[in-house]
Amino acid sequence: MEQIQTPLNTQLPSFSLILETENLANADLKGLFKSLETLANQDISPTCANEVLLIDSGDTPTHILEHLCEQYPWIKVHHTQLATGYYKAKMLGAELVTGEIVVYFDSDCIYQPNWLRSILTAFTAGEDIQIVAGETMTLSKGAYGTAMALTYIFPQHSGHKTLTPTSQYFLNNVAFRREFLLSNPIPTDLPLYRGNCVIHARNLQNAGYIIWNQSQARATHAPPNGLSHFFWRFLLIGHDYYWQNRLLAKAKAAAQTRERDPMTSFNGKLEVFSDRVKKMWANNPRQFIYLPLAIPIVISALALIFTGYVITVFQPKYLLEVYNDILGD
Repeated sequence: MEQIQTPLNTQLPSFSLILETENLANADLKGLFKSLETLANQDISPTCANEVLLIDSGDTPTHILEHLCEQYPWIKVHHTQLATGYYKAKMLGAELVTGEIVVYFDSDCIYQPNWLRSILTAFTAGEDIQIVAGETMTLSKGAYGTAMALTYIFPQHSGHKTLTPTSQYFLNNVAFRREFLLSNPIPTDLPLYRGNCVIHARNLQNAGYIIWNQSQARATHAPPNGLSHFFWRFLLIGHDYYWQNRLLAKAKAAAQTRERDPMTSFNGKLEVFSDRVKKMWANNPRQFIYLPLAIPIVISALALIFTGYVITVFQPKYLLEVYNDILGD
């Protein structure tokens, strides 16, 4: 596998940071304060950014925004239409900022102090590097955290020491050269709740671009918050798997390739699960103490994913429509 060493003590490119509030529809507002605190404590100050842009789509109370701007005067709030979706908000941010590099972070993630420096330094390894993906891991504490580490979206940290090609990125921990992203935008009008970045990553790879993994740019993501969030999030993972299968199959047919895609293969899913178990053992074997209590939660999560998938097979738009009606977005 190709690897690249990143040079040290080189001048970093100009950059802008983008956060949106749409992600707070299901998240604890405390997560926003914690996320911004970890940004404020980066070893590269956010005051060095061209902008730290917060795209507000009406999900955060006005007094909270005012308090945040008082506490962190480097935040610039841009108000947009109510119910602006997650991916549209992210792309709107890219259009509005001015930095050479667009760095994305989310309100429900905690970032290590060297996260920003690590992800920016990767771009100094070569002008052909257009996209750098950090590594986001599910926050795992106790039995519930162990279950989420095994079943939720975000994998264990890889342990890589150099830039390495990867097949995916998460929009809570990734950076693009701005002009490249505007020329190759994330699709926003897909029948997915989340997962547009999966389709985008595959489109970029089909076009011959490399997504580079920077394992030193680390973050942890909160697991689903409460029973309702758990129920809907895993149902919608099943919904998204169905649509990703369809969309990626179309892209594969258009590219006339027969290679097996782990994103659309049940064997691939088993490989992913096995990889998580191995990395959990390598990273934090003490989590296996909670495995007996975690297994029922894992089974429940997998059952919801399967149920969401089956429902979507027969009624492709039903789950997302019901979810949006309940949340009002």
